[in-house]
Amino acid sequence: MIVNLKFIFFKIYGKQKLLFCETRKIIKEKELEIPGINDVIKAAELIKPYIKHTPVLTSHSLNDMFGCELFFKCENFQKIGAFKFRGASNAVFSLKEKELENGVATHSSGNHAQALALAAKLRVTKAYIVMPENSSKVKVEAVKGYGAEIIFCEPTLQARESTLAEVVEKTGAVFIHPYNNFRVISGQGTAALELLQEVPYPDYIITPVGGGGLLSGTLITTSSISPGTKVIAAEPEGADDAFRSIETGKIIPSLNPKTIADGLLTSLSELTFEIIRKHIYRIITVRDDSIIEAMKLIWERMKIITEPSSATTLAVLLENKINLNGSRTGIILSGGNVDLQRLPWIK
Repeated sequence: MIVNLKFIFFKIYGKQKLLFCETRKIIKEKELEIPGINDVIKAAELIKPYIKHTPVLTSHSLNDMFGCELFFKCENFQKIGAFKFRGASNAVFSLKEKELENGVATHSSGNHAQALALAAKLRVTKAYIVMPENSSKVKVEAVKGYGAEIIFCEPTLQARESTLAEVVEKTGAVFIHPYNNFRVISGQGTAALELLQEVPYPDYIITPVGGGGLLSGTLITTSSISPGTKVIAAEPEGADDAFRSIETGKIIPSLNPKTIADGLLTSLSELTFEIIRKHIYRIITVRDDSIIEAMKLIWERMKIITEPSSATTLAVLLENKINLNGSRTGIILSGGNVDLQRLPWIK
């Protein structure tokens, strides 16, 4: 492995300024180009006019309950209701005009679909979204509302990929992968960048993990800016492929996952696996009943809406699988897109 990493970091927290020199890591064995902190900084500047700088909220009652200081980075307040808009907008706005002539395309059942549809609308280009036929009606309507063309398929990964291939061949659209994409990961890393500007040097940061885009971006940012901060990934027990992948040292596909956290059903990619393998502190799996309890706690104590995938982070503290007593811990609430007719605590 040949790694070229030069890094200079100056921090002025009064003005929240960050200055970095060029940073990029090239993993030669696999021909993988890994984003570096400079790519995250570039993404932050590029997408700044389009995204929301989401707030960091605290809760005295939750701090008392868990015996630590918790700082919630509220990506549930992001445009389209999830962090996904960061990566999608960075990918779309990084493309040249000529590359956008035939639009963009992806396959997604939820938040990335909405994010790419909105980014394409803002860039005044076409978006083609392949969605499983059992996708949430709320999310389907949101994608339509942003002006994207939806192509439905059977609810299997094979069907999604084959249908997308047909769409790309027919339209010539640029495929923007939900997480196995350099610019998408760079964009997702801007959430942690904002968090660390506001909450310097936390002991831990907890983020959910599905395909690994948000986790990868968080790891890239945190390992460069605050290397003493340990990053923990929260994953449902019924979809624990990331945990098993890191344990075995190879990508374990997500087969027949069963969890209420429907945003965390996908497998790691080659790119996200490489980043996570190198930088992760721990992946902790949590039960669905803990996820539901954590989701209720956030709604009741913080008066904000989060989705089950987002609540996996607080579920880590509920299950007490790691001692965080006395720590300063950042928690990235990844999204808040919930079907209000199907709340998990209502039977």
